[in-house]
Amino acid sequence: MNEYADTSLRSTQPAPPTIQNTAIVIPTYNAKGHLNDLTHALESQKYLERNNVLVIDSSSTDGTAEFFKDWGANVHIIPQSEFDHGGTRRLAVEIAQAAEFIVFLTQDAIPFGSSSLQRLLAAFEDSTVGMAYGCQLPRSEARGIERHARLMNYPPDTCEVRSIADRDRLGIKTVFCSDSFAAYRRTALEAAGGMPESAFFAEDQIVAGRMLLGGWRISYRGDAKVTHSHGYSISQDFKRYFDVGVFHARNRWLIATYGRAEGEGLRFVKSELGYLWTTDRPQLLSAIIRTLAKYAGYRLGRFEGHIAPALKRRFSMAPYYWTRAA
Repeated sequence: MNEYADTSLRSTQPAPPTIQNTAIVIPTYNAKGHLNDLTHALESQKYLERNNVLVIDSSSTDGTAEFFKDWGANVHIIPQSEFDHGGTRRLAVEIAQAAEFIVFLTQDAIPFGSSSLQRLLAAFEDSTVGMAYGCQLPRSEARGIERHARLMNYPPDTCEVRSIADRDRLGIKTVFCSDSFAAYRRTALEAAGGMPESAFFAEDQIVAGRMLLGGWRISYRGDAKVTHSHGYSISQDFKRYFDVGVFHARNRWLIATYGRAEGEGLRFVKSELGYLWTTDRPQLLSAIIRTLAKYAGYRLGRFEGHIAPALKRRFSMAPYYWTRAA
């Protein structure tokens, strides 16, 4: 049975206030391959109306913007050259001025079941919560490395609320979150300075760090789920961790406030090798090579100030950013 197919389960009761006052923001670019699954999943969400969905499209050439307009979403088109992970989301928050809560999805994050959004927004029943993020499940075709990454970072069916007091216990993990499926209370977001005007990576963690310092709390909702994972190549893993290194080098206040990332990385590697040993041993060698590539990428990223722009474009998952920055 398709878990998205049965829309007859929608309640006839009035929508909860959080749903009524929510904008669902989806940045898109050439999303044709995900549109049917994504809109079908959105249609199954309890209480959600299509005009609650705001699509910020980076001038797609495959009909993405037209598809969403016909579907009933609000669509705002920007030049591809102007896309920025932080700035584009900041623009979306400004456009959705009437929304008290803002949910961010990526075009390949597919809500799982009919209550994903409702459960995520339930985090705001706690008035101290400024931000919430949900569980990301691996794709059906994912192998051990990809599955472990999701299990490690997004344990299903568990919920927790973190505050600044947790930094001694969790270190840099205190600010972990993901705008692939996250929600913000507008007042908390504004108090934290809003989305960064320019951020090519991890804009969500910048906001999380600021919110925690401002006394707000962050909620992880493992019962609110989307299907979202990537089968990165070794080269892509290197590039992604180069970007992580750049991010940490440029946001040293996060490390100074919450702790270094290397300890968390070692814990992840130990867990990954143990998981693969019991579930997918043929991937063990790949995991070891990937670990070396990730570490090399991260260390290079930390010293990006000494690297030529042309090399940064080759090393990064976001070469467009370095083209603009040059």
